[in-house]
Amino acid sequence: MPHPTIESDRQQTLRTQAESRLTGHSAPTGRQATASAALGVLHQLASSPATAADALALLHELQVHQVEVELQNEELHRNRTELEADLLRLTQCHDHAPVGCFTIDRGLVLCEVNRTGARLLGVEREALPGHSLEAFLAPQGAETLRALLAQVDAGQGVDARAASPLELVARDGHRHRVEASAAADPAGGRYLLALSSSRDHSLRTTP
Repeated sequence: MPHPTIESDRQQTLRTQAESRLTGHSAPTGRQATASAALGVLHQLASSPATAADALALLHELQVHQVEVELQNEELHRNRTELEADLLRLTQCHDHAPVGCFTIDRGLVLCEVNRTGARLLGVEREALPGHSLEAFLAPQGAETLRALLAQVDAGQGVDARAASPLELVARDGHRHRVEASAAADPAGGRYLLALSSSRDHSLRTTP
């Protein structure tokens, strides 16, 4: 909504004088004056018959501006509430997705893991960030994953995607044949990795 303006030269002069008085007041500090000082200036203007009408016009504009600010604050609060709800919903969907979702850096170090991904690796979710995904890959798996990320790098920015089969080795020795799908992290410098697994493709190693 456009801010209301004082069109007449006289009203503009009154505004300039009022701002000058407010900023020159000894009590307030900085560029903003106190509300009591502003009311004092308006009271002085309203006390004179020559400036009373202009003072009322200025007061009306200030009141309208105050309402605008309150409406903007309400809109910001409403938008923040909606964004927080959307974030919570997306976080829950991410955590409970039927595929393992990982965020890894170029060195295959785990940055973020959802609940399904933690179950695939057989490790508590909170303990995984900072550890290398390479430790949970079968032999040659790291090379396969790096080649997959290289395909993403060779693609077209954040829209680039690549897929490849991998074999995971969980902490308890359980093996999972998974389909790995990778994409560039929009935040930059990292990758989003999705690992989809089937129970029929899970193998148990022999002690």
